Amino acid sequence: MTETSPANTTTTTHHRICPLCEACCGLEIKVSGGHVTRISGHADDVFSQGYICPKGAALKDLHEDPDRLRQPLIKRNGQFEPASWEEAYAEIEQRLQAVQARHGRHSVAAVAGNPSAHKIGLMLYYPRLLKALGTRNIFSAATLDQMPRHVVSGLMYGHWMSVPVPDLTRTDWLLVLGANPVASNGSMWTVPDFRGKAKALQARGGKLIVIDPRRSETAALADEHHFIRPGADVFLLLGMLHTVFKSGLARAGAAEGLIGSLDELRQAVAPFAPEVVAERCGLPAETIARLATELASTPRAVLYGRIGTCTQDFGSLSTWLIDLLNLLTGHLDQVGGSMFPKAAAFAANTAGPAGQGRGVKLGRFSSRVSAAPEVMGELPISCLAEEIDTPGEGAVRALITIATNPVLSAPNGERLSKALGQLDFMVSLDIYLNETTRHADVILPAPSPLEDLHYDVPFPQLSWRNHARYSAPIFQRPAGQPAEWQSLLRLAAIAQGAQGSQDSQTLDDQYFADELKRLPAELADAARAASGHLLGPDRLLDLALRGGPYKLSLDQVRAAPAGLDLGELQPRLPELLRTPDGRIDLTPPALMQDLQRATAALHEPAPALTLIGRRDVRSNNSWMHNLPILAKGPERCTLLVHPSDAQRLGLQDGSQARLSRSDRPATALLVPVQLSAAMMPGVVSLPHGWGHDQAGTRLNLAAERPGVNLNALLDEQRRDPLSGNSVLSGVAVNLVAA
Repeated sequence: MTETSPANTTTTTHHRICPLCEACCGLEIKVSGGHVTRISGHADDVFSQGYICPKGAALKDLHEDPDRLRQPLIKRNGQFEPASWEEAYAEIEQRLQAVQARHGRHSVAAVAGNPSAHKIGLMLYYPRLLKALGTRNIFSAATLDQMPRHVVSGLMYGHWMSVPVPDLTRTDWLLVLGANPVASNGSMWTVPDFRGKAKALQARGGKLIVIDPRRSETAALADEHHFIRPGADVFLLLGMLHTVFKSGLARAGAAEGLIGSLDELRQAVAPFAPEVVAERCGLPAETIARLATELASTPRAVLYGRIGTCTQDFGSLSTWLIDLLNLLTGHLDQVGGSMFPKAAAFAANTAGPAGQGRGVKLGRFSSRVSAAPEVMGELPISCLAEEIDTPGEGAVRALITIATNPVLSAPNGERLSKALGQLDFMVSLDIYLNETTRHADVILPAPSPLEDLHYDVPFPQLSWRNHARYSAPIFQRPAGQPAEWQSLLRLAAIAQGAQGSQDSQTLDDQYFADELKRLPAELADAARAASGHLLGPDRLLDLALRGGPYKLSLDQVRAAPAGLDLGELQPRLPELLRTPDGRIDLTPPALMQDLQRATAALHEPAPALTLIGRRDVRSNNSWMHNLPILAKGPERCTLLVHPSDAQRLGLQDGSQARLSRSDRPATALLVPVQLSAAMMPGVVSLPHGWGHDQAGTRLNLAAERPGVNLNALLDEQRRDPLSGNSVLSGVAVNLVAA
């Protein structure tokens, strides 16, 4: 589609999937004279239906950001200098291979951040790099906010990505626990325009209930909001499950015949009656019992919990109990309940024999220093610093980072920052010189998202509706700028001892040939004929679509600028299961054993003051604070304090206060106070991902209002023991006037 402006300049219209958060909205982008002139929601998009949030409009700012890196940088004599791509690869080849030769393959670590999930090139080719490295020291942002969800899905259903999501457009009762989808538009649940869909729920007579220590944007929309003590979600959920059993409301619904005896589970939750857990939760026992009864007695109902339920001491237990409540009230895999999407490509639970598989294993190896068990082949990112700065055999001596900034996003970033300075070599693939990449010896910049093709790999597996959408590049990459997948192939070749000057196309042909070897000969020949003419991610995407449940092709998806609507979520049990016995594991031993921790913690006194994080629609962790359209407006990195707490502590709105962890008072943050009756008394809130005041970065706009780094207060040793997820919320703190 083209338009002509009065000045006779041609305007072209392009359709893109927004890569800036999990909502994955469809965008309509106007381009004239080589510049983006307008970004709006794509009204015909089959998935987002015209919705757009401020982040989508910020794609123009990101593309044009003068601080975005456009040329490789090599650090020489402590200073970054521009370099050619071949110079950068040569530097990596020389220094990375030297570390491997001296210290072995496990001496090299790799870390990936959440922007990787929004780039098909990184999603499909990063595993190739990891295989070439042959290291156990693999880390990602997943252990900062989502690993409990993967653990529970793996143990119960047999695959890490078999994640049930609310069937929002058909439910009549939704309980949101520790989540704020009005701001996030879903998290591990891809649901653009949650606000609109929630209002539609209410318009048809449905009910939205929110339980959160803050009256969030979602809570403000709800029919009911209840405060809960941070970290007490597990006790609320146990009290609800106790009620379901005691009231005789337990039923398996679609899971009937797929679960074992309920006796062991009924006995395990017997000590957690609502009257017993009420004080620990800060909710009346009557409310806990009523919520359980409403969930069980409403024909189309669902319980959803997210970051608040994951980033705490009992993250895996809480996630498991959410699934148990949905299952044992008959709402798992039911219309209007908690359902499993069916992705068009890349979903392991649509491949192979239906209804049975290998299942998952936890703890196949452990970290060197803390002996933290792996999950999904990864170690907790909170272990990275100690793996570098603790001397001994197997210490990390080199690091590769991919679109990540753990100095700000992981606990105790100060220790990690110091540790990064001790590395023999570090290379970063990133668009910014930020608080983490400033430690790198080589930085390889990524192209702008508008210069790259796009297809969501993980998010159709989490989506409110089944769909398939593709985005072609709007602009050509600058001359000489490789795609990220090409850089990953070059790095993989270097990691295997080859020369970094190897041709990326030859490497990609080898990769595609390896993928075909996984198929039977007849299917491999057909795939080679159908997809072999394509290149890079396009070739792998076409192969995945053809082998997927809808038997699509890349040409079909490309030909639909608004995307292909593959319909509402449908029941998928038992074919979705990939457990060894073809059944849902209702009582995984690791989770049943972890209940003992909850029993021991039930009667612990609540701290006088507890810290939680929060999310803003204009912010997504640490990497969007340099974009004008998102940075404008009021200060967002403020400490929300209830007026009664402020009066007790002698604080005023707009004043400064010193915030410290109760068990480490010497380390304190100077924070601006914002009074808010939306906070539960005894709870304060500070957002994650800020702290852009460190030397050596090039984030000029972010540095004007740097905020403070909440994670600087947090204990990197405090983790959910099953998932390794960091505890970022429910931390006891002290607060005094500055």
